[in-house]
Amino acid sequence: MTGKDAEVKLPRTTRVKNKTPAPVQITAEQILREARERQEAEIRPPKQKITDSTELSDYRLRRRKEFEDQIRRARWNIQVWVKYAKWEESQMDYARARSVWERALEGEYRNHTLWVKYAEFEMKNKFVNNARNVWDRSVTLLPRVDQLWEKYIYMEEKLGNVTGARQIFERWMNWSPDQKAWLCFIKFELRYNEIERARSIYERFVLCHPKVSAFIRYAKFEMKRGGQVKLAREVYERAVDKLANDEEAEILFVSFAEFEERCKEVERARFIYKFALDHIRKGRAEELYKKFVAFEKQYGDKEGIEDAIVGKKRFEYEDEVSKNPLNYDSWFDYVRLEESVGNKDRIREIYERAIANVPPAQEKRFWQRYIYLWINYALYEEIETKDVERTRDVYRECLKLIPHTKFSFAKIWLLAAEYEIRQLNLTGARQILGNAIGKAPKVKIFKKYIEMELKLVNIDRCRKLYERFLEWSPENCYAWRNYAEFEISLAETERARAIFELAISQPALDMPELLWKTYIDFEISEGEFEKTRALYERLLDRTKHCKVWISFAKFEASASEHKEDGIKSARVIFDRANTYYKDTTPELEEERATLLEDWLNMETGFGELGDVSVVQSKLPKKLKKRKMTSREDGSTEYEEYFDYLFPEESGTTNLKILEAAYKWKKLKGEECV
Repeated sequence: MTGKDAEVKLPRTTRVKNKTPAPVQITAEQILREARERQEAEIRPPKQKITDSTELSDYRLRRRKEFEDQIRRARWNIQVWVKYAKWEESQMDYARARSVWERALEGEYRNHTLWVKYAEFEMKNKFVNNARNVWDRSVTLLPRVDQLWEKYIYMEEKLGNVTGARQIFERWMNWSPDQKAWLCFIKFELRYNEIERARSIYERFVLCHPKVSAFIRYAKFEMKRGGQVKLAREVYERAVDKLANDEEAEILFVSFAEFEERCKEVERARFIYKFALDHIRKGRAEELYKKFVAFEKQYGDKEGIEDAIVGKKRFEYEDEVSKNPLNYDSWFDYVRLEESVGNKDRIREIYERAIANVPPAQEKRFWQRYIYLWINYALYEEIETKDVERTRDVYRECLKLIPHTKFSFAKIWLLAAEYEIRQLNLTGARQILGNAIGKAPKVKIFKKYIEMELKLVNIDRCRKLYERFLEWSPENCYAWRNYAEFEISLAETERARAIFELAISQPALDMPELLWKTYIDFEISEGEFEKTRALYERLLDRTKHCKVWISFAKFEASASEHKEDGIKSARVIFDRANTYYKDTTPELEEERATLLEDWLNMETGFGELGDVSVVQSKLPKKLKKRKMTSREDGSTEYEEYFDYLFPEESGTTNLKILEAAYKWKKLKGEECV
């Protein structure tokens, strides 16, 4: 057999050539109807008529044999037993039926349905004692099945045996059933107007099931049966003593308050609401707050309504801070609410809870809102409670908590020091600021410390602080300038000059132009013009900025005793600057143009002594040009800008144009030849 023969050949698909619809259409309904008509009739056994006792005996024997065979095959099948027993019952053979039930219960005595059907069989055929026997056996074997007890009691009550039914209830209660069973017992007693018995059952009920719903039912029973207000109140009070911390305590307090409200005891109801709001966790008291607000709107005055509204807001804030304790804005709002109420203990409690939520990461951005909780706490203790030691403790604990090795807050150090100053404790303030400089030095702290010592006229301390400041931050021009100005204010000219010299000799400065300007102004104020000129020359060695040249020229114009000499010196400086820009840095066209404009303005300001023509011949022409730039998307556009054309450049440009024209003419002549 070849591989080709072994291949499975699939049938070829049939092509439908004629796709036109058939002349007679058949619906699905017709197909179903025809199928139903063609079905064969169901074969049923013929009905038998029994005419004598022999046939009846044979029939019964045959049916019993069938049932027994079924039981032998499936003893576990309850339906077989039930059908067997009911068939025996239909044959009026009650003894055999009872025997079948007993045989079924031997193997399935835990099946309460069998017990119910067995007892109903006895009841239906009026075998009362047998039914009692069955019920009694069932509740003894299955005491946790409520249905058996209920049907047993129902039978006794229907028979008028109230005492027997009560005894069955008592037997049932010994098993501590659920609430439904106790309520059935109570309803039973109330049907026969046994109030005291019902009350005693309620007492046992709340002992067996000490739940909120049980006590509320008991209290409502007392109110409904004779309006026993005192007894109902005692029930509620017992419930509050036992279940004040229960999960359903909110329902209990609301029911208690509504009970007092119905009894026209408004103050009692208000006290219950407030007691509940203080003892129930805020997350479970939403309904309680709504009820309290509605109660105050109905019975309360203006203050009561405000208290209720505050309570509702308090609940909302508690919910917010419990969901996200690191949301410091919610804590701020919560504290503000409590401060409007004015309860000091509660305000402190909220502050303590708020500051306990330390940011999880040691990064300054996470602490910036948190630190204001401490600040507000300290200010509250100082201003509102006027507790000096507590305020000091707040600042101390806050400073301990901050990781100063990673970041710090100058504001906290300064507030703590200012507080000690207000308490006239200069030693404490100095200690705080000294610790701040040692642990986390900052510019603000140095400024404040120096300012404090300056007000106290402690010159030596100020000098030491400035020295410490400059050791920590030698590039800080603000510190150098202030130190020098401090010495100038003390008429220590040489000290100030030495400080300026030290400052400008630093390799790196954050604002050198400020420092040089201050030094130059100092020398000018002292009348040391030669030293000022030397300073300008030293500055020009470091930078050739146009502002330095202009300032130097203006100084020369104003420094000389004779105005003409000053003007000549200023012109020399401007000319030096112009030559520098022209020869050394020709690309700085804009700075050179600015310099020449200032020179022209100065010559104009000299009046008759000025010579404008000296500058005008050097002024550039301002030209507007366009250049092509590319955008982010790849397209191009033209951008306008200003360029400057100086006189020496215009001559060069003209020569280039002439050279280009000469070359073009020469090229044309060669082509003609």
